[in-house]
Amino acid sequence: MRRTPSKNKNTDSKKTSSITYPARLNKYIANAGICSRRDADLLIEEGKIKLNGNIVTELGTKVERGDQVMFNDKVISPQNYVYVLLNKPKDYITTMDDPQERRTVMQLVEGACDERIYPVGRLDRQTTGLLLFTNDGELSQKLTHPSYKIKKIYQVGLDKPITKQHVEEIAAGIKLEDGPVSVDDIVVLDESKKNLGVQIHVGKNRIVRRIFEHFGYEVTKLDRTLYGNLTKKELPKGKWRMLTPKEVVLLKRLS
Repeated sequence: MRRTPSKNKNTDSKKTSSITYPARLNKYIANAGICSRRDADLLIEEGKIKLNGNIVTELGTKVERGDQVMFNDKVISPQNYVYVLLNKPKDYITTMDDPQERRTVMQLVEGACDERIYPVGRLDRQTTGLLLFTNDGELSQKLTHPSYKIKKIYQVGLDKPITKQHVEEIAAGIKLEDGPVSVDDIVVLDESKKNLGVQIHVGKNRIVRRIFEHFGYEVTKLDRTLYGNLTKKELPKGKWRMLTPKEVVLLKRLS
């Protein structure tokens, strides 16, 4: 039976607007999901865009709130982009829906907004921590592409103490079955040598777990504590909140 999530008490209902007025016509078209700004300029120059019923060919044309923009004789409007940050608990899978009716992260953010949002990347079922959701496809693609090197920090718990040699080998970079892996930083956090902090930008599947499994360790705890410029500060496990406009701007600068 599908579990109904509890009401979230730690949220910010403000949404980050995707556009401000007056807006450049090419940005308006791009934010409507038609194409990129560059391609929007081509559509304008080719006379394929109408503004308030009139064909527009001049680049730099501004759109005011309430104006009607048409492409292929259909009215278009910019999407309202939404950015939701979840502190994921254990035993939830990162998928939109599950045929086996297991609990999914979508149940935790249900009711966060009217827009259809998607998780950016994945956290496996037993991994906890920061998971971002958005309907901003362009940003999502950039955040998950390895070339942008988005910083992620994990707290890792191991089943046995890690050796100094293995720490040094991981820090130097290792090669797994699907290619080389670079770790940006690794720190032993206490005297037990079972708890570590790992900074990484690689987005391969189960990458942190596989790094330690390669050396014969079992990861007993894995928690993502930082994603880009986002932290878990004042965000309890299982709860979500909207990003602030400032956080969105900083996140876009990273990508």
